[in-house]
Amino acid sequence: MLSLLSPARDKTVAFAAIQAGADAIYIGAPAFGARQAAGNSLEDLAEVVQYAHTFGVQVLVTLNTLLHDNEYPQAVQMAHDLYRIGVDALIIQDLHLLDFDLPPIRLHASTQCDNRTPEHVARLRDLGFKRAVLARELSIDEIRAIHQAVPDIELEAFVHGALCVSYSGRCYISEVLANRSANRGACAQFCRMAYDLLDKDMNEVLDEKGQPIHQRYLLSLQDLDRSAHLQELIDAGVTTFKIEGRLKDADYVTNVTAYYREKIDQLPQSSINRQIVNSFTPNPEKTFHRGATDYFLHGRTRPMANWSTPKSTGEYIGQVLEAKGNTLRVRLEKGITLHNGDGLTIGAEGFSVNGVEENLIKINKPLSVSRYTGIPLYRNLDVEFTKNLHSERRIPVDIVFSETENGFTLRIGDKERTFDYAHEPAKNAEKALDTTRTQLSKLGDTPYVARTITLNTQPYFIPISILNEWRRNTII
Repeated sequence: MLSLLSPARDKTVAFAAIQAGADAIYIGAPAFGARQAAGNSLEDLAEVVQYAHTFGVQVLVTLNTLLHDNEYPQAVQMAHDLYRIGVDALIIQDLHLLDFDLPPIRLHASTQCDNRTPEHVARLRDLGFKRAVLARELSIDEIRAIHQAVPDIELEAFVHGALCVSYSGRCYISEVLANRSANRGACAQFCRMAYDLLDKDMNEVLDEKGQPIHQRYLLSLQDLDRSAHLQELIDAGVTTFKIEGRLKDADYVTNVTAYYREKIDQLPQSSINRQIVNSFTPNPEKTFHRGATDYFLHGRTRPMANWSTPKSTGEYIGQVLEAKGNTLRVRLEKGITLHNGDGLTIGAEGFSVNGVEENLIKINKPLSVSRYTGIPLYRNLDVEFTKNLHSERRIPVDIVFSETENGFTLRIGDKERTFDYAHEPAKNAEKALDTTRTQLSKLGDTPYVARTITLNTQPYFIPISILNEWRRNTII
């Protein structure tokens, strides 16, 4: 079965991911979760588990830092605590944890385990792992080879989000330069900084335009986007599509999750048992977006990096024709409408819209004419889009209302209650049945929505208050 796996920084983002259509979410443990800024208390995680399981969504918890010797007892205890509150699986990197008394919980091998060869994935299977999170750098042929060699382990692949310039996220530059271990959740993000490119004689190298490569973001990769290759990944053996972003906010997670939910549900292998209503049209370019690459999926493809900026560029909206002080004259793409407060970007510089009059944009700071005339203009904050970012998820259920000898039975999904009540024939048969059907379908603020309503009963008079009470008591 296919699964869409979304990130959650905290319980608020977890709820947003679930509402937007995630089949599973992954979230940080109170400690050792490989993101120092994304830990969550056991109390919050228990609340997330209860909420997620209501919708049939799994909760995977990251326990995937490399541990010091004195930390293993705490990590093992944490694993037992997470199992006790109903977590569905742990994502781990440190294989020495397997030498301890772990609870009988599913284990997934983190991408930091360097899952890139059939031999290594087979070893993980033999160690008891049920799933391997593949290295992002694998080609479609390499993924297929792993699945063919080890068909009895689930394969999870990243399909969207930020990319680490180091292989499989095994980066040591923060450790070397800042004594901060990325493998312990303290990445300093040196790959998002500006550098000069020098030759062996310490002279600046020139680019194809003859300009020195000076203070450019040489290690900053574009974001992964494999939304056009989901069927290929399925055919190669992938069953879980993973969105990166455990530090991202609810807006980002809602938008990207909804986008991939729609993509996956269009595939013939998708099994749909949910109803999701979005108040927006999902578009990854509308939230944090550095450009897009499918990375090495089909070999080395360009461009993979964006030397101009490590920040969110957003969506291309047009071209700057002229810049004078705090005013831009632009040529916007068809269908683009700007709003006060929108965020715009040119290269690494960002600014906001203070007013729009036809093709003239007033901005909050002056720009240089010579530097910006004639170059692309992007929008990385669409305030109207963000304002309308909301998803609502419901579980379709079949409702069956049946007559019994002494009353009635009401079944809503897999929940059933029987109520003793006198059979009083209705004066208006058609109205009585319509009223019964209408009142039983009012599932209100519950997670459910009526898919079908079957009435196996004669038309009886039942007060609306009684029908409502029966419905509430059954759905609990």
